[in-house]
Amino acid sequence: MIRHYCLKQFQLSMEGIGQRLWCDWEETVGTYGELTNCTALIAERLDCYWPNRLVDEFFVAVHKQYFRNCSPSGRALHDPPNGVLCPFILLPVLVTLLMTALVVWRSKRSEGIV
Repeated sequence: MIRHYCLKQFQLSMEGIGQRLWCDWEETVGTYGELTNCTALIAERLDCYWPNRLVDEFFVAVHKQYFRNCSPSGRALHDPPNGVLCPFILLPVLVTLLMTALVVWRSKRSEGIV
């Protein structure tokens, strides 16, 4: 019953949102809330506890179909912009090269001093 009454509307809503935005919680929270409320109403009408094993299995199936590629935080992970990323890469490389050059220069300079 849950699949018949609740899943169809959820599928239509998710198709309307578009697959690119399925992992955006702000876009899907309303649709997901409606799905949750629908399952609770069906369970109440059938005089069943909510949540129960069948509802849990239903939501696991929904998550496997719609949210399997989403990160746990709900945000799609992206690389930071190059303006942020480049200094974090270049600065340690330059410091390493500078320290290596300084060690070599100091070791050559002190060879003549005993």
